[in-house]
Amino acid sequence: MLAAELRAAERPNFVVIFVDNLGMNDTSLYGSEIPTPSVQALARSGITFDSWYSASPVCTPSRYGLMTGRYPNRSQDGLLRALGFLGTRDLDRGIRAGETTLAEVLRKAGYQTAAIGKWHLGHADPKFFPTRHGFDSFYGFMGGCVDYFTHRYGDAPSWYRDEKLVEETGYATDLFTAEAVRYLETRAPGRPFFLYLPYNAPHYGKGWDPQKKKPVNVLQPDAKYLARVQHIPAGPRRDYAAMILAMDDGVGQVLSALRRTHLEENTLVLWISDNGGMLDYGGNNFPFRGEIGTVFEGGVRVPAAARWPGRIPAGVLSRQLGSSLDVFPTLSRLAGADVAGLPLDGVDLGAALFEKREIPRDLFWLMDDGSGALRRGAYKYVRGGKGEDLLFHLASDPGEKVNLASELTDTLAELKAAYARTTQQFRGAH
Repeated sequence: MLAAELRAAERPNFVVIFVDNLGMNDTSLYGSEIPTPSVQALARSGITFDSWYSASPVCTPSRYGLMTGRYPNRSQDGLLRALGFLGTRDLDRGIRAGETTLAEVLRKAGYQTAAIGKWHLGHADPKFFPTRHGFDSFYGFMGGCVDYFTHRYGDAPSWYRDEKLVEETGYATDLFTAEAVRYLETRAPGRPFFLYLPYNAPHYGKGWDPQKKKPVNVLQPDAKYLARVQHIPAGPRRDYAAMILAMDDGVGQVLSALRRTHLEENTLVLWISDNGGMLDYGGNNFPFRGEIGTVFEGGVRVPAAARWPGRIPAGVLSRQLGSSLDVFPTLSRLAGADVAGLPLDGVDLGAALFEKREIPRDLFWLMDDGSGALRRGAYKYVRGGKGEDLLFHLASDPGEKVNLASELTDTLAELKAAYARTTQQFRGAH
């Protein structure tokens, strides 16, 4: 039924909004004290995911997984940590030619493609830039963070239009929103589009300490947003909340632009966080354990929602195990794009999105420190960095407080064996 419907319809447009370091308890969609009415409106008109996971609990590998539909462990450059902007270690590291992106597949299928925001898949050589990996245009910065006001990484220029450094005035989140709205209003008609909007909010900014002459991590809320969160006690949480409001306002403006340009009915919008929040900088992953950089739920289980009016049922709370790895295969199929021969690790979530059917699958993570995890159904196996075995029943223990490894030995053996088989694929990969 769905296939016939899609064949008869115009191919859909896609807007993928990827936010940065947003924890599970950082939007009112999931019960937070931080008001995010635009995100809530998006979710009310579509589907909210209760069990969506990032491809990695770290920025760069998470983005690699989203863009390629493949575990970051498969990346040619071993992209398992955040790429550093300064120094020489990561000057020649990033996403490589031949590592096929969703943008490349969609552009080949006739889509217009644009990326606006944070890239973080290589910064020092144009061969890593978005415009070399399937995007017709790019506006934003290449590194992991940026000063929200000066648009520099510390004191280093970092703001690009396509492949050229540019100077801009304004608050980073607002600039990305304005550029996205402009794109929707002025793009060439007649062809479907893929707009990738990776906001850097609410990730901390990268300021500059003139006395010490070095970059510093600092939360950078704009005053107009800070004024709206005075109900939150002063400190990192309030600053962080204000940065979230800027993102939420941006989501609302993008949705309004889709409506105003009569694109709403044929556009699938996905809103996802790249990984869990950072506790020292205002993030809150309650009720989950851990944070960014860990394979506990607080690092990898993230807020996510999707809408497509008339296609995705409204007001649905989905328990489907979803992953950012799934965006590539799901959107490719909807676009009718050819992915034959591409060894994707994600799965097509069409049945979960449109028919509310659960798709059985495993989820897997392997970090460069030897830690990792595998989720199957309600159970999750975690391998600690020192080789210790942990087993949790997430349905009854979402906070991963009770280790069942010594009690449920058969379940532990099953998940541990599945983890070992998956891990074996990456031995000697890079």
